[in-house]
Amino acid sequence: MSYASTFKAIDDILRNEAGCSNELDYVEQTSWLLFLKYLDDLENEQEDNALLSGKEYKRVLTGFFRWSSWASPKTKDGKIDTVNAMTGDQLVEFVDQKLFPELKKFRDTAINTNTIEYKIGEIFSEIKNKIRSGYNLREIINKMEELHFQTDEQKHEMSFLYEDKIRHMGNSGRNGGEYYTPRPLICAMVKVVNPQIGETVYDPACGSAGFLCEAFRYMSQQINGDTKKYDTLQTSTLYGKEKKPLPYIIAIMNMIFHGVLAPNILHTNTLSENLANIDESQRKNIILANPPFGGSERAETKNNFKIQSSETAYMFMQHFIKMLKVGGRAGIVIKNTFLSNGDASKIREMLLDECNLHTVLDIPQGAFQAGVKTVVLFFTKGEPTKKTWFYQLNLDRTLGKTNPLNEDDLADFVEKQKTQAESENSWTVDVTDLDDNHDLSVKNPNIKEVVDARTSKDIANQMADLNTENTNLLNEIIDML
Repeated sequence: MSYASTFKAIDDILRNEAGCSNELDYVEQTSWLLFLKYLDDLENEQEDNALLSGKEYKRVLTGFFRWSSWASPKTKDGKIDTVNAMTGDQLVEFVDQKLFPELKKFRDTAINTNTIEYKIGEIFSEIKNKIRSGYNLREIINKMEELHFQTDEQKHEMSFLYEDKIRHMGNSGRNGGEYYTPRPLICAMVKVVNPQIGETVYDPACGSAGFLCEAFRYMSQQINGDTKKYDTLQTSTLYGKEKKPLPYIIAIMNMIFHGVLAPNILHTNTLSENLANIDESQRKNIILANPPFGGSERAETKNNFKIQSSETAYMFMQHFIKMLKVGGRAGIVIKNTFLSNGDASKIREMLLDECNLHTVLDIPQGAFQAGVKTVVLFFTKGEPTKKTWFYQLNLDRTLGKTNPLNEDDLADFVEKQKTQAESENSWTVDVTDLDDNHDLSVKNPNIKEVVDARTSKDIANQMADLNTENTNLLNEIIDML
């Protein structure tokens, strides 16, 4: 059975589970089981590698808490030991009363927060087992045993499918949609920003960590067998923050599945940080983000910002500018209303004064399942904006759930952005031509508006002529009857 078929079979089981009611639950429950199976395979691999090099490997999970002990004990021929494998109430009782409490302890006993032990403790402190039928749980575990993560190809396929599950979660409704940015758009943004090993990459509203995962994949191609670069990428390159519990946990697991062993992701409200307290040591080279819009924050949170606003995305824009190092680069998804909204005028002024807003990508309606119209802002901190290059993504089809954005759609943008070439879909705006509100709304000068030159008298005469034609036609029909 293929990995995709296995994932689908697990979802089918969860649909019959009373404790799970939607795609968010399916992702959550699949995640913790998949994580423990993946961790067991990873530890087996590391144990084998240590043995070959004459070293000793100390396992993170030991004894009966290993997946291969409690979930899938094997017979001598390598098949699941159906006699000794727990099921029914016994299995649920073990998971709820022994496994989860044991794994939660890792958060308190870990040496520091940047360890896999601490991340295990975080995951199992936030997540709960919602599978109430031990028979359903046993069936899911048996399906999990069809998944193997020993090779890079297997790990890649698994991470791809996990991303696809997150995408479906994003399509499932308002809550899930907060956590998902279309992967093709993320890829294009990473290509434009072009992060290099040695630079730090930051997403302060990371959701399921799509930007960080793609940045890791992109930067991994720069390692070329250099262990120092590998260690740098693993430990001191990628940083994220997430306010909500479920996406925070999914972000950690998503990064681990993509190959980041101990993700630097904090469970915190970024907007609660006072901008005045951010110093140079905290700033980052690269920011990639799709900040939440709307929302609600306490009055004291708004006081953390020089330009106060009730719109969370506008607070985040100030955070981005403050958190970038001089020379740092950003790619930010934001509602297109930011470009012209009067409430954002002062933030646009700050952005144009402190950063070079060199590119604005206009995304068509339907790219995001939430239905919002968005743009992507690309800017570099440290010099004011003089000119901004706009690219309007005009497609020959309507985007939607069954017809999503793809990488080919963005290929022309990525290529033209390198030289900021002008075309039917791209143009340049001089900042000195902006009005006092710094209105940057997308107005493609290459698309000529069709002006109706008719006077009101012309229109009235044409309407009268049409009425006469209709009357004559009707009379002809009556005569024929």
